[in-house]
Amino acid sequence: MTPTCRLSPARSHRRARRSAGFTLIETMVTVGIAGVLSSVAYPSLEGQVIRARRSDALVALLQAQLAQERFRANNASYGSAVDAGVRPTSPAGHYRVEVVSSDAAGFELLASAVSRQARDGRCRHMRLTLADATLVYASGSDATTANGADANRACWSR
Repeated sequence: MTPTCRLSPARSHRRARRSAGFTLIETMVTVGIAGVLSSVAYPSLEGQVIRARRSDALVALLQAQLAQERFRANNASYGSAVDAGVRPTSPAGHYRVEVVSSDAAGFELLASAVSRQARDGRCRHMRLTLADATLVYASGSDATTANGADANRACWSR
């Protein structure tokens, strides 16, 4: 006969309990790895979301430009926001749009980021100016829109 090795009921119960789940150390290591990965990925994701929301300003400014051109086709000069029918906010609401100036020679439109989009440091304000048949695209972190040419190309996706 072969001898059989029987485990006591208490020992077999401990083995079953040990293989039933994760230990606290394993769980903490997993949470730590997830934290490191999310801290690396989140800023990149937020940057992409901000860039995608910039298109909201582009759409708003181009719609305002079309409204100004439609108004000018029937009048002697470009109009105010109310006259031309320019909406005060962008379609998705990420930018406030205003007509800074308008006369017979041209107009100036400014889109300023609001709420969460205001974190867009380089392109917080975007300006579209038509002066003497020359269209100028500008952007900047403040209302002076003093970015250089490379930053303007990045903000305006050109």
